Amino acid sequence: MSSESKFKEFGLIIKLLIGIAAGVVIGLFANHAVMEVVVTAKYVMGQFIFYTVPLVILAFIAPAITRLGQNASKMLGVGVSLAYLSAAGAATMAAVAGYVLIPHLSIATQVEGLRELPEVVFQLSIPPIMSVMTALVTAVVLGIATIWVKAKTFENMLGEFENIMMQVVSRIIIPVLPFFIATTFAGLAYEGSLTKQLPVFLEVIVIVLAGHFIWLAFLYTLAGIISKRNPLEVFRHYPPAYLTAVGTMSSAATLPVSLECAGKSKALGKDTVEFMVPLGATIHLCGSVLTETFFAMTISMMLYGTLPSVGTMAMFILLFGIFAIGAPGVPGGTVMASLGIVVGVLGFDPAGVALLLAVFALQDSFGTACNVTGDGALALMMEGIFNRNGELDKARASS
Repeated sequence: MSSESKFKEFGLIIKLLIGIAAGVVIGLFANHAVMEVVVTAKYVMGQFIFYTVPLVILAFIAPAITRLGQNASKMLGVGVSLAYLSAAGAATMAAVAGYVLIPHLSIATQVEGLRELPEVVFQLSIPPIMSVMTALVTAVVLGIATIWVKAKTFENMLGEFENIMMQVVSRIIIPVLPFFIATTFAGLAYEGSLTKQLPVFLEVIVIVLAGHFIWLAFLYTLAGIISKRNPLEVFRHYPPAYLTAVGTMSSAATLPVSLECAGKSKALGKDTVEFMVPLGATIHLCGSVLTETFFAMTISMMLYGTLPSVGTMAMFILLFGIFAIGAPGVPGGTVMASLGIVVGVLGFDPAGVALLLAVFALQDSFGTACNVTGDGALALMMEGIFNRNGELDKARASS
């Protein structure tokens, strides 16, 4: 990487950190009037960011599939399987840790009340043209169907659309993200989440964060073995994406930065990045799954006096991996998608569900950051399976 590229990447990290720090300071000292402006700005920026997410998915996955040619369906199956195995594996590790550690923890059972954020003053609603999952399915269908009928004209149109959305990402979304992150942290600080709720579950959150990095270390080590390439060459580019995910609490909103980070790695091919990173942002939620599994076991002990049985947790993990694939890549998407099995399998009552939602929200950003960073490991695995000897690069050159 050139010194100019290093400076650019480091500059993005600085901007993200400044956004986080500025947001916390504003939230701690702002009055109601200032927070009205902050909340409104967050709403408007969030509306635009989430409006672009389905378009980004369409713009990157569909052209990537057409370039993959006959490998597309096979890569899709492998990508989904890797995402499921990663989520189920992370949940299993969390469950084992829960059985070992939770009985020895002493955790407060009440969450203090939060200060209410002001209402949004000006609502500029910009609904996405479709949901994230609809965009993913549409991109896959368009890409595969284009291959089937050999529609070169439409394939070229998809390529132009990819270039258009890349400009939207680089010229609008990435410059806006530090400001969006600042408003997010301002809201957390103003509510009191950073000063009241966090200490209540500090022990649990520290354990979960350690679990994130243990799982990431496992994923990247496995990816290095599969690809026979240095996993650090991918991992070292991911700090901007990690920090962006901490601020946005959304894999989908972090997608533009994730693509930029993974694209800088010499260990990953362009086709692999443009296929697996958007796909992973939609279906790979290992950090969120790990977190919710451990929190759910903790709350079960706190409220009901016992941990779920091994059989119950096995059923929960089996289903949770599937539900995670269909969960939206937005703040709280994982826990909202899983409420059915939280109630139906774990037997949580409304009090347990409410506490799970509250506690999950405390660290949702770090779970999302783990999800996003793990996408790089899955991309490296895909690179080793499908592009170890440059097969995809040769196909691109000949097309």
